[in-house]
Amino acid sequence: MLEQLSQHVDLYCERLGPGLWAEPLNAVSNLAFFAAGFWGVYEARRLKAGVFAEVLGWWVVAIGIGSTLFHTFATEATKWADILPIAGFTLAYTLFNLRRFAGMAWPKALAIFLGFYIAVGLLTYMVPDWLHAASNGTTGYLPPFLALIFFGCVVIAKGSAAGWYNLAAAAIFLGSVTCRVLDPMVCDAMPIGTHFMWHVLNGLMLGVLMAATTRYAKPRTEPQSMSGAVGAWQ
Repeated sequence: MLEQLSQHVDLYCERLGPGLWAEPLNAVSNLAFFAAGFWGVYEARRLKAGVFAEVLGWWVVAIGIGSTLFHTFATEATKWADILPIAGFTLAYTLFNLRRFAGMAWPKALAIFLGFYIAVGLLTYMVPDWLHAASNGTTGYLPPFLALIFFGCVVIAKGSAAGWYNLAAAAIFLGSVTCRVLDPMVCDAMPIGTHFMWHVLNGLMLGVLMAATTRYAKPRTEPQSMSGAVGAWQ
C-alpha cells in the first residue's frame, strides 16, 4: 500500500522526471489559488459574511496547498491531496448555494443536493473510457461544471444575483478545462504545456465564487458564542 502511494505520477507536459521542481510553472501557478483564498477570507471578514463564508475562503487555500504538493512531489498520495479539497469545496459550495443564496430549508436543500449528485455521478460514470482518456481525465470534473450551471440557474430563479456569478464561473471553468485537455496534445510544440493556465483560470473562477459568497450571502442571524458554527449555515 505504501509503495503504491509513493509511486511517481507523470501526467503533464512540463514534468520530464521525478524531481521536486520538475514542474516549476505548474507549481508556481498555484499562487492563483492562494490569492483567491486569502482574498476571500479578507472579504468575508470585511463584509461580515459569516463563519462559513470564511471557511470557504480557507478551503480555497487548501486547494492551493494540495495542488502545490501534487505538482512538486507528484505521487499517488499527493494526487489525493490535490483531488479531495476540490471535491470537498464543490460539495460545500453547493450547500452554500442552496442554503444562503436560494434560502432553502435543510430538508429541501439536502434532497436537491443528493438528487443532483446522484444524477451527475451516474452521468459521469457512463462517460466512455476513450473519452475520459482523450480528455486527459477531465471528464471527472463534469459534476462541478454542471453544478455551477444548474445551481446558478436555481439561484437566479430565487432572485439572487449570486447565480450570475456561478454562470460566469462556469464560463471561466470551460476555458480552464480546455487548457487541461490540450496539455498533452501540445507537448511537442509547447514543452511547458497549458496546465498552468488550468490553475490560473481556476484561481480566477474561485475568486468569482468567493465574491458571490461574501457579497450576497450574509447569515440571516449573526452567529453568537457557541452557536456560531450553526449560525454560519443559517
